Amino acid sequence: MLADYAVRVENSRGRRYSEPPHPYRDDFQRDRDRVIHSRAFRRLEDKTQVFTRRYSDHFRNRLTHTIEVAQISRTIAAQLGLNVDLVEALALVHDIGHPPFGHAGEKALDTAMRAHGEFFDHNIHALRIVEDFELRYAAFRGLNLTFEVREGIIKHSHDYNPAEFPQLAEYLLGQRPPLEAQLIDLTDEIAYATADLDDGYEAHILTLEQICDGVPEFEQLFEDADRAYPSALEKLKFNEALKRLLDRMVGGLISNTRKRLVAAGVNSVDAVRAHPERLAGFSADVESARRTTRDFLYHNLYLSSALEPEKRSAERVVRELFDYWLNKPSALPSSYREKAMTEPLPRVVCDYLAGMTDNYILEQHEKFCA
Repeated sequence: MLADYAVRVENSRGRRYSEPPHPYRDDFQRDRDRVIHSRAFRRLEDKTQVFTRRYSDHFRNRLTHTIEVAQISRTIAAQLGLNVDLVEALALVHDIGHPPFGHAGEKALDTAMRAHGEFFDHNIHALRIVEDFELRYAAFRGLNLTFEVREGIIKHSHDYNPAEFPQLAEYLLGQRPPLEAQLIDLTDEIAYATADLDDGYEAHILTLEQICDGVPEFEQLFEDADRAYPSALEKLKFNEALKRLLDRMVGGLISNTRKRLVAAGVNSVDAVRAHPERLAGFSADVESARRTTRDFLYHNLYLSSALEPEKRSAERVVRELFDYWLNKPSALPSSYREKAMTEPLPRVVCDYLAGMTDNYILEQHEKFCA
């Protein structure tokens, strides 16, 4: 049973190119499946989340992170009476526009593009992927996803100014996105905050003492686990505390979003869109825990000296390959040389680099820049 404020597939604004209905899958289910079967989705397996494989094959990559976001999102959507199929499609596609090397690669691409009066934005790039770059169907370019999934790609994590992004006008930038899209940015934060604590601890960059000192909510939960399982290994107590932290964040998001919906008197998708601010959100105590965890990870993991050499190396690889192909476009693959005849060369080079996996970009750097 869907809530009154949930998106109903029968009310979808449809696809850019008309298609006959499928005999046993609705349009949001088909979108989910198209994302899963895309090349861009498969490439997430070899794109860095935080740790490269130099540390371990057990740590999250973009693909496993995406799967975790989808699992958390489905759970919350079901509790709130939202359209689970739409939520799952949005969760699976939310990181599809990220370049290799995680945020270091994104920073390097954006810096390179700004030198030419442009920029790199992974949400906008994701839209380009599903609208144009994926070639699977004879009838049209791209994946021909429904409006609701394309809108969620753009609006799930950022409110774009309509005056600054006229090319996105069709996505109702002056309105809030549906709750299905609003959830994704929050579940993304839950997933990476807890996962990065886990991977940072396993990588021996973060110690238990550091985490307990920096994240009081985790310390409390670890003490609870220690009392409940006094003879268990430290790592198992750590896992128990982390599980409880994740549960607390998920529960706080569900309960507070419900309260906000009731307080706002929202009873339709149109009411969600017209509300002056986003309605999905954490309770005050969970928001405090989220901020504390994020700040701790930022200062102790993401900016740690242990990860700095790899970030510098990643930025150098992206920068040098960008400059190489900008100065020697004849070395680009033929399909990108053709694109450069009708599109600005910096954008074409940026698109090529953004689609690469970590391994492939390192191979290209060895080939052209070593």
